[in-house]
Amino acid sequence: MSNRLINQSSPYLIQHSENPVDWYPWSEEAFELARRVDKPVFLSIGYSTCHWCHVMAHESFENQEIADILNQYFVSVKVDREERPDIDSVYMEVCQAFTGRGGWPMSIFMTAEQKPFFAGTYFPPESNRGMIGFRDLLLTVADKWRSDREALLTTADDVSRQLCREEGDVDSRIRGNLPVEAANLFKQSFDKQHGGFGSAPKFPMPHNLIFLTLYSHIYQDDSALSQVECTLSAMRRGGLFDQIGYGFSRYSTDELYLVPHFEKMLYDNALLIMAYLVAYKKSGNRQHLDTAEKTAEYVFQEMTDKEGGFYSAQDADSEGEEGKYYVWRYQEICHVLGEERGREFCDYFDITRQGNFEGKNIPNQLKSKEITDDFEKEAKTLYQYRKNRGKLHLDDKVLTSWNSLMICAMAMLYRVTGKEKYRLAAAKSRAYIEKNLAEGNILYVSCRGNMRSVKGFLDEYAYYTAALVSLYEVTAENCYLERAEQICNEAVHQFADQDGNGYFLCGNQNGNLISRPKETYDGALPSGNSAFAYCLVRLSQITGKDTYRQMAERQLAYLSGAAEHYPAGYSLFLTALLLYLHPPKKITVVLAKDDKEEKIIRKIPLYSEIKILKEETTSYQLLNGKTTYYICENYICLPPVNSLE
Repeated sequence: MSNRLINQSSPYLIQHSENPVDWYPWSEEAFELARRVDKPVFLSIGYSTCHWCHVMAHESFENQEIADILNQYFVSVKVDREERPDIDSVYMEVCQAFTGRGGWPMSIFMTAEQKPFFAGTYFPPESNRGMIGFRDLLLTVADKWRSDREALLTTADDVSRQLCREEGDVDSRIRGNLPVEAANLFKQSFDKQHGGFGSAPKFPMPHNLIFLTLYSHIYQDDSALSQVECTLSAMRRGGLFDQIGYGFSRYSTDELYLVPHFEKMLYDNALLIMAYLVAYKKSGNRQHLDTAEKTAEYVFQEMTDKEGGFYSAQDADSEGEEGKYYVWRYQEICHVLGEERGREFCDYFDITRQGNFEGKNIPNQLKSKEITDDFEKEAKTLYQYRKNRGKLHLDDKVLTSWNSLMICAMAMLYRVTGKEKYRLAAAKSRAYIEKNLAEGNILYVSCRGNMRSVKGFLDEYAYYTAALVSLYEVTAENCYLERAEQICNEAVHQFADQDGNGYFLCGNQNGNLISRPKETYDGALPSGNSAFAYCLVRLSQITGKDTYRQMAERQLAYLSGAAEHYPAGYSLFLTALLLYLHPPKKITVVLAKDDKEEKIIRKIPLYSEIKILKEETTSYQLLNGKTTYYICENYICLPPVNSLE
């Protein structure tokens, strides 16, 4: 029999709708029940493509004995972290305080007033090897609730006070030295042998690579660019990149980028497309462009709704086994491709009889001298075979924030390649957001089918503003700029800290939690505050409006204070800071009749602000009857030219 999650929009919640656990979605109904029956609340937070969430669900939430304990002693609440980043942010801080680390599934025990008194992540069903089992933990908490509740309530009050502590005073000034300090930190942690930064597990963190590429351009620092080049090459060659169907997995479990955690997330692939493109424009390495386009091909094939929205994620698991969909046996390849061509394919992609991953093989090019397209036909054959061999769970909800990142990526692809399909994909996704995820200036977090989730948070507004700015930059259509200003102004109204600096994650359209987080650190995703700093800087430069300039300077000063202790953790803020300190060139192009926009746009440096005019004006006329470039830099406008060389 289904529980209360059956009518939710989230695929993650629906996955648990047949559990014997009497789950509630996050709602006042659940907390009111907990108060009425005098029970603590068990909160479980995860997402639909999370491997360890699946494991705990199978071991514990599908276990009738454990479900009976939960139903008898607790009110159980299930939350999709991607739909409710506000709840996830508040209780992730709690989890890190209790355990020293965070992650999913997140397991929180709290009062009906939402005050937590214990937290953890994954628990096995039974105690073993010094780790308490979920069954024993539930019984211990239930006993403590009856026999020593005062101690639990004291802990809950202490934790809640810590969550609600006021920010200390921050020295509000823009620190122009932070990019240099961050670059030095990246240099110290760079893995010269394998690429990437630090040790395993290695997360792509493409916004770090975008910052370093821009830094290398401005400061003429070849070592920063070589770190980017080495890392991008290693990721492309390794198993982190799906050599058969393209696209990138979530992270590498080893230092070589060989063995991924096999789930694929939309936001990683959007950010990685951008990282490969900026590196291509800086270095001219066509392999980076090829990787970006192949990743876009994956998104079109696997992650795109017919109306233009982009889906959220593909699972790591198939048939209950992590990575099963992606790995191969030597004999299987030879059977599909034929003995001779199969053997050549296996030699190139490091596929052996003994295997490189648990007796099977993850195709990779780590041992290849150079990357080649000689096996593209065979890869397509294996791709079709793989689709028939197994099936991956698809999280098909459409998230405003992640779609906005992919709009930025598609707009950048159009600017770098001039291929119309990328501009159309960006515009179509934007139209999807306007139709399904916006009401006037109010944004929503996600939708699936005809069901929308909750009203948006800072990230939705910051990322969508950035997407609209990106579309304006490649089309010069005023409708995008006007909409960007509307969304930006709404974000200021909803999320600005009127008594301090920066912007809260939750706004005046969102419900109340026990604390109001203000995120600044750029983790797997850049924070809303960093993204909004970028938006304010770009809007101030594009529009020339003092209001945006003043807001940008306040935000950069605020984030400078936050980033001072470890600037390498604030890479998108640092990118915004570099753009503020070193404004891009302004290039106005007047097209000659024989030239097409798609051809010209490829020639424009990525680190510049462009406007393409299809006919002459009083101010901008053709020189020598040919396409003409008007360039302004550092408050100086140069004479018109017919070439950017």
